[in-house]
Amino acid sequence: MLSQRLQKYLPWVPWLFVLLWSTGFIGAKYALPYSQAFTFLSWRMLGNLAVFAGLIWYFNTHWPKDPKLWIQQGIAGLCIHGAYLGGVFSAIELGTPAGLTALLVGLQPLVTAICIALAYWRWPHPLQMLGLVLGFVGVALVLSGGQIQDLNLVQLQGDQFAWILLALLGISLGTLYQKYFCQPQPLLTASFIQYAATLSVFLPLAYFYEDTQVIWHPEFILALAWSVIVLSVGAILLLMLMIQAGEATKTASYFYLVPPLTALEAWYLFDEALALAGVFGMLLAILGVYLTNKATIK
Repeated sequence: MLSQRLQKYLPWVPWLFVLLWSTGFIGAKYALPYSQAFTFLSWRMLGNLAVFAGLIWYFNTHWPKDPKLWIQQGIAGLCIHGAYLGGVFSAIELGTPAGLTALLVGLQPLVTAICIALAYWRWPHPLQMLGLVLGFVGVALVLSGGQIQDLNLVQLQGDQFAWILLALLGISLGTLYQKYFCQPQPLLTASFIQYAATLSVFLPLAYFYEDTQVIWHPEFILALAWSVIVLSVGAILLLMLMIQAGEATKTASYFYLVPPLTALEAWYLFDEALALAGVFGMLLAILGVYLTNKATIK
C-alpha cells in the first residue's frame, strides 16, 4: 500500500515519468558513438547498483528474506530492463532508424491490453480501445513527420526486427508481471535486485561479443550519468509507483506520450525537423491517453 503522502502526488507522477523517460533516446544518441551497446548498458547497471546501494544504506531499507521475492524481482528486471534496453540499444546499433524503433516499441499499450484480455478475459472498454488506437496513430504521425512511407517495415533485417520484438515483449510482459505476480516490496531493494539480475546478462554479452572499449568523452560521461541518475533512479522509481498504484493498460498508455516529447527535444537539441503533421500527431497522442485513462475496464 502506498502512503497517504505519496497518494497526494500520484496524479503528477505519470507526467514527470514521461518527461524523464523521453530523454532515453537522446541519451542513447550521445552515448553510442563512444561505446558499444552492451558495454554502455553494463556501465549503466554498475552505476545503478552503486547509487541504489547508497540509497538503501542511507534509508536503512530492509532486504527481502524470502528467496521467492528475489526471484520475482529478478524476472521483472530481466524483462523491463534487460529485454527492453538490450533490444532497443541493439536495434539502433544495427542501424535501425530510431523513429521506426520507437514506433514499433510504441505498440506496448496495445500489446498490454491484448495480453490482459487473453489472460484474464478482461476486455478494454470501447472508449479505452479507441484511445489506444488513436494514441498509436498519433505516435506514427509524430515519428514519420507526416510521411508514413519513411517508416517502412521492409527495410528491417531479421536481427533488427528480433531485437525490437524482444524490447516490445520485454517491457509489455515485464510491466504485467510486476503488476500481477510480484508481491509488494520496498522500491529501493526491488530496484537493486532488478538491476543486479540485468547486469548478470549484460556483462557476459559485452565481454564475449563486444570489445568492451569506451571512449571517455564528456558526452559519454554526461549520457552515462544522466542514464543512471535521471532514468534508472528517477524514471524507473516513478514507473514502479505507477505500476503499483494503477491499472496496467492505463499505465502503459502514458508511453504514447514519450515519442512526441522526444521529438520536441530532438527538434530543440539537434534541429531535427518537426512537420505540421507531427504537431497534429502529438495532439492525437494526448487525446488517446486521455480517453484510455477516462475509460474503465469491463
